[in-house]
Amino acid sequence: MSAEAVLGLDFGTTNTVAAIGRAGRPPVMVRIPFGDRELTAFRSLLSFREPERVGQPVEVEGGLYAAEQFAADPTGTRLIQSFKTYAASRTFRDTDIYGKRWRFEDLMAALLMRLRAHAGERLETLPRQVIVGRPVTFAGADPDPALAEERYRTALGRFGFNQLEFVYEPVGAAFFYARELQREATVLVADFGGGTSDFSLVRFIRAAGGRFRTEPLGHAGVGVAGDAFDYRIIDRVVSPRLGKGTDYRSGDKRLPVPYHYYAAFARWNQLAILKHTRVMRDIRSVAREAVDAAALAAFVDLLEHDQGYPLYRAVSATKEALSAADAAPFTFSAGRIAIETVVERADFEAWIAPELAAIAGALDRALDDAGRPTVDRVFLTGGSSFVPAVRRLFIERFGEDRIESGSEFESIAVGLAVMGAEKTG
Repeated sequence: MSAEAVLGLDFGTTNTVAAIGRAGRPPVMVRIPFGDRELTAFRSLLSFREPERVGQPVEVEGGLYAAEQFAADPTGTRLIQSFKTYAASRTFRDTDIYGKRWRFEDLMAALLMRLRAHAGERLETLPRQVIVGRPVTFAGADPDPALAEERYRTALGRFGFNQLEFVYEPVGAAFFYARELQREATVLVADFGGGTSDFSLVRFIRAAGGRFRTEPLGHAGVGVAGDAFDYRIIDRVVSPRLGKGTDYRSGDKRLPVPYHYYAAFARWNQLAILKHTRVMRDIRSVAREAVDAAALAAFVDLLEHDQGYPLYRAVSATKEALSAADAAPFTFSAGRIAIETVVERADFEAWIAPELAAIAGALDRALDDAGRPTVDRVFLTGGSSFVPAVRRLFIERFGEDRIESGSEFESIAVGLAVMGAEKTG
């Protein structure tokens, strides 16, 4: 790989995507073979297979290969997803996986190692430079962006990069979109990931040679996105069947099952961690005294057998279907729980109203930060940009003729690679 190559890396809550940029050449996506397909999005998913004997190393897999490993041996495999939401958390130090402590930077490095391994010759020789996307606002309560960047640097430092630069993820998407610009414009980019919704306003100004130079105008973000939408479906459809809203016996008293037991569903990354905590011991104790014993037993089974990822797939399928239909089936079966129902889009939009309000608030902050300029174009990217209620928010603000979307999972990585190539050129 030539010295002027630059790696654009979009490490996401749900997917991780990479692209290679070179001065004077179009960017090239890093593709990952999987079965008879080649994917550009590597699922941000890790599996750890329990060693057969003491002293043996844990077998680690990533992406959809991790999902396959888990499906083949769910009882002997630990699955972790959406762990990017821990990046800026000071309270998360590490997690125990079969007797070894794994820090956030260990998890991130492991995922990237598996991505590189499956990419084969595409990433056999790494560029010296990497431009990494980061959210405008990291997910979680009281996030520490400096800590997140330090963790990113530690993880990426294991790959020998000698130049590393951070760029807001929506700014990377803006550079992707700018390749299609024919005239000067002020562009609002809205990037909807799994854990965060981020907004950047960028002014593209014609420069010498017909190229555009950029003037960042304003940024804002909020730790609310696709995972929060998933939680609303779980909270309304799944949790009531797992004992939420029921009671348990404590001596001669009858008490409600604590609602906070079900809060782990608000973040997919918490489910794999939960069963190794005191909260899990409390849930087991309450389940033994539950009035609806079958529901709590199903809840314990779901947590103990790491069914978070199968549940995530079922929720995602329903959410995706609701982008095109007024109603969609929801089906999930695991152990003692079996659910078959229909979710109405109108209900789903009512459930996610608090998240939509938070997204609208972040959008207003970005516009205020930029001085409320006239927005010429709006570029929506990321999986949740397909949600009709999200798209409608922008249509009502800016008009449908200004809204564009596309390459929802590749735009940031490509834009980062373009930025890097322009700098080296």
